[in-house]
Amino acid sequence: MKKQLLPFLFFCFVAVNAQDSYLETSKIAASEKSFAKKKINLEVNSNTQNYDITYHKLEFNVTPGIYFISGKITTTYTALANMTTLTFDLSNTLIASSVKINNVALAFTQNTNELIITLPTTQLTGSQATVEVVYSGAPPQNGFFAFTSTIHGPSNTPVIYTLSEPFGARDWWPCKQDLNDKINNIDVYITAPSQYVSVSNGVEPEAPVIIGNLKTTHFRHNYPIPAYLICMAVTNYTIINQTAGTAPNAYPIVNYIYPESDNSSLRTQLLQTPLLLNYFSTLFENYPFANEKYGHAQFGWGGGMEHTTVSFMVNFGRQLIAHEMAHQWFGDKITCGTWKDIWLNEGFATYLAALAVENFDGPAAFVTEKANMIGLITSSANGAVYLTDAEALIVDRIFDYRLTYNKGAMVLHMLRFKLGDALFFQGLRNYLADSNLAFKYAVTTDLKSHLEDVYGSSLTEFFNDWVYNQGYPIYNVIVQNTSPGQVRITVSQTTSHPSVPFFEMPVPVRLLGANGQSQDMVVNNTVNGEQFNISVPFTIIGVQFDPTKNIISRMSMATLENENFNIDTAIQIFPNPSSSTISVSIPENIEIENATFYSVQGQKIMETKSQKTWDIAAFSSGIHFLTIQTNKGTKQFKFIKE
Repeated sequence: MKKQLLPFLFFCFVAVNAQDSYLETSKIAASEKSFAKKKINLEVNSNTQNYDITYHKLEFNVTPGIYFISGKITTTYTALANMTTLTFDLSNTLIASSVKINNVALAFTQNTNELIITLPTTQLTGSQATVEVVYSGAPPQNGFFAFTSTIHGPSNTPVIYTLSEPFGARDWWPCKQDLNDKINNIDVYITAPSQYVSVSNGVEPEAPVIIGNLKTTHFRHNYPIPAYLICMAVTNYTIINQTAGTAPNAYPIVNYIYPESDNSSLRTQLLQTPLLLNYFSTLFENYPFANEKYGHAQFGWGGGMEHTTVSFMVNFGRQLIAHEMAHQWFGDKITCGTWKDIWLNEGFATYLAALAVENFDGPAAFVTEKANMIGLITSSANGAVYLTDAEALIVDRIFDYRLTYNKGAMVLHMLRFKLGDALFFQGLRNYLADSNLAFKYAVTTDLKSHLEDVYGSSLTEFFNDWVYNQGYPIYNVIVQNTSPGQVRITVSQTTSHPSVPFFEMPVPVRLLGANGQSQDMVVNNTVNGEQFNISVPFTIIGVQFDPTKNIISRMSMATLENENFNIDTAIQIFPNPSSSTISVSIPENIEIENATFYSVQGQKIMETKSQKTWDIAAFSSGIHFLTIQTNKGTKQFKFIKE
């Protein structure tokens, strides 16, 4: 009894854990996109494109419990064109009081979300200058919440934290807010009441300086960083130190934890951090910021944020740790070059969190994770991974969990399935090592080029189908025993969205024999109705479509038929399109057992028995699906209701 029960209990444990990991991951996107449910009126600011920032010295003064910030931002930049003015992005609720170059005061004006500085003379292309801006004010409370002052714990301890992705950096400091300029290095000085602990990117090169009741903490980050990944948090943190890597290449993990959260359970969760860092480092390359640190800072938002070297975390579940950590490679080291390419950040982080499930929980849990993602992706018939220009201004669309996270992740998995593990992971390692991309920006074509280089063939068709266009295939796979040791596999498909008339993909099929035999086959489906003749050392009695969930698909069928019957040609529907009725043409020796109509979203509309004509007048206009089950097999049709 125990030998039979234990595998069942193990399966249940894996399935529940996989479901929990998926639900945990889903909360990440929900938190990231809930900053705003509106269109952000923000294009790339053309007024900030004529210079390149090389250094920021960021000096902030804050007091937890008081919604206010003051500071001095010292910026070194290089002119990319002759300049008479210098423009920073800055919310108009923050007021600049002084602007200087070489201690000489400059004239400046502020308009809606811009600080415009008049330079003393024309600055020539290629020349460098350093400007100092002193400012203060209450950051805007515009639904974006880039700067938050709140409380935590039973004592209502005040805390301040920031979260700038995608458009929020300007809400708390004068910056260049775009995706084309990374600051080469930064120094951050946070002055706050001395009882608090301050957090930012990088490492502390010296101990904090306490003068009176104020403490100034200095952080230095010596890697290129975009404005949206610069962060600050201040409260009464407990610090928990760990180590990742192995000597002589070990590096610190620094965790900033709310005191009320510090318990044995949390410390057990944190033990996953070095394991994940070591796993990702082995899979791809060493942690990109190993010369500084990795760590976490607890904050009050509903998920996490991958600030470089220190992820802000609401909790310390493994999937959240894995997701934010994964960004250190995909998002922080190499950052999406436009918000249209956001899947290069979020799709990768979601897939690496799924790889953690595969590595630590095993194949069954990984299949469940993929099945959950596929289920959500195919819950709607449309939607692309790559954003349009208009979509890239909508926070809710940028952080769409179905498309940016899940479909992005499963597209990566399908690339892995298509290329094989060795080529796929080598292509990603080459992508991360590319000196034109490392610690810079990348767009989708950069990833495509690296994968094509290792694959040795074009991936244009794949990217057009799965990244740039919409929908998914619905497969109908027919398997026939044609002679002893031989089977014929016929693969047909319809598609859920007209932007892709046909998906070229390797299609996985599992063949089953009478004595428990099983053989997994992959057929490279390039045309509709394609047939494959394959040698199999046993008679097939059963067939399964994509049992390990390697393809985004919905309502796909795999059917075993006898040699002489071809259901694809034997059964047809008419008329198509139709405004009123649909009928079926079927041979006399074939009996209809069941007919089920589905919407394009996969929702069941109508089901009948032994019927050959159906009234569809009440159906909504557009694409629908009809699955007809017969005594000879099953066939699926796509039709249009006019």
